[in-house]
Amino acid sequence: MFPNSSNLGRPPFPPKHLQQNNFLNKVPLNVRPVLSHQQIINAHVNFQNAILSRASLGGNLATALARTPQPLTYGNGSPVNTSAPSPTFRGKKRLSEQSVPYDVKRQRYRSPRRETPAVNQAVPSTEESACLFSGSSPLFNVCYVPDLSIRVPRLQDISFPDVTETTLPLAKDKLSQQVLELFQACQQQTCDLNRKELCRSELQREIQRIFPCSRLFLVGSSLNGFGTRTSDGDLCLVVKEEPVNQKTEARHILSLVQKLFSTKLSSYIERPQLIRAKVPIVKFRDKVSCVEFDLNVNNIVGIRNTFLLRTYAYALPEPILPSLQKNYPESFDPTMQLHLVHQAPCTIPPYLSKNESSLGELLIGFFKYYATEFDWSHQMISVREAKAIPRPDDVEWRNKYICVEEPFDRTNTARAVHEKQKFDTIKEEFFKSWQILRDKKDLSFVLPLRATIQRR
Repeated sequence: MFPNSSNLGRPPFPPKHLQQNNFLNKVPLNVRPVLSHQQIINAHVNFQNAILSRASLGGNLATALARTPQPLTYGNGSPVNTSAPSPTFRGKKRLSEQSVPYDVKRQRYRSPRRETPAVNQAVPSTEESACLFSGSSPLFNVCYVPDLSIRVPRLQDISFPDVTETTLPLAKDKLSQQVLELFQACQQQTCDLNRKELCRSELQREIQRIFPCSRLFLVGSSLNGFGTRTSDGDLCLVVKEEPVNQKTEARHILSLVQKLFSTKLSSYIERPQLIRAKVPIVKFRDKVSCVEFDLNVNNIVGIRNTFLLRTYAYALPEPILPSLQKNYPESFDPTMQLHLVHQAPCTIPPYLSKNESSLGELLIGFFKYYATEFDWSHQMISVREAKAIPRPDDVEWRNKYICVEEPFDRTNTARAVHEKQKFDTIKEEFFKSWQILRDKKDLSFVLPLRATIQRR
């Protein structure tokens, strides 16, 4: 359905005696083949020794080479075209102003909802962790034997339109044109996605040495069509099909992942940090692609949401959209197996809207509705129903300032807004933006439009 598909994902590794290193087949054709990591190290050392020997006879070549920046590679030597690293990363230590732990912020956003207990305890104990790092995993082999046909979908299997061919609404006025120009300047490019995907595939390879049955998914804005050129990457590590207790199992799994990143993968993974939030994550920076990543464990609803939003973003160019979950329930079944979820966008036909409002008019209407009409005290926003619906009277929704229903598990995705002062600020910005855009019809009065476009 979508032209110019690229390549994403790879299946889990087969049994060790059947493993083949076919990663080089997925590297772009303009990248020359490379040797194994150990061969590269040996050759590099031998080359340096030869150069130093030649320099000791009076040459200056060694000095010149020392000043030449060497390209970064992943553990198996797979190269990536990189940009200059962010100035906030200077060596292994943080700057003094960055020393505040990130989880101080994350831990504030808690929900009273109880954690889902794990069905099967598939997390290794502390004693078993040592053998996992050596490559064996008897515990996982006993508890969960996966179907090897279930895999992370390849990007060639996921219909992904080229950014230059994405159909956009026609601009009928200045405000509409400004919105489109801002989107086109900021939207994630194919090269941005490919850098994240290469890191994902490399990390899956390494993590499967600890958890052989696991799969690593790229999720969130990087894949759903809402990403920008500077968007972080979100990764979901799926270790089993059953729920994982996020307070115990997920944190223990992530502690092993953090240890792997900070030891064996420290050559290209920078400053991995375990954040003990409601849904714990490991934050890290990939020095090869210069992308920041958040990695969680078994937050499977995020995978489903990625492809729901992806369908909204790409299959329907109209400014007014229907409820896909109501119209096509079989394509967005919450119980659908993960290896089939990526097929949903291909099953939805084009949508033709009868609404004739311009993009600018719809933006103004959005701010007006939430500033003056929506009942924040008694209603919640539902993408699943495509309308505002009454709040349920239970702990998840009671005494909350903003309520947005999660489309699949129906929890409150806006629970992070738990302070009235922040809620009042949000409402005030909605009201101010509505008044300014209604009167000026110019996006530059709300956003630093020109500077943002020039910077992109």
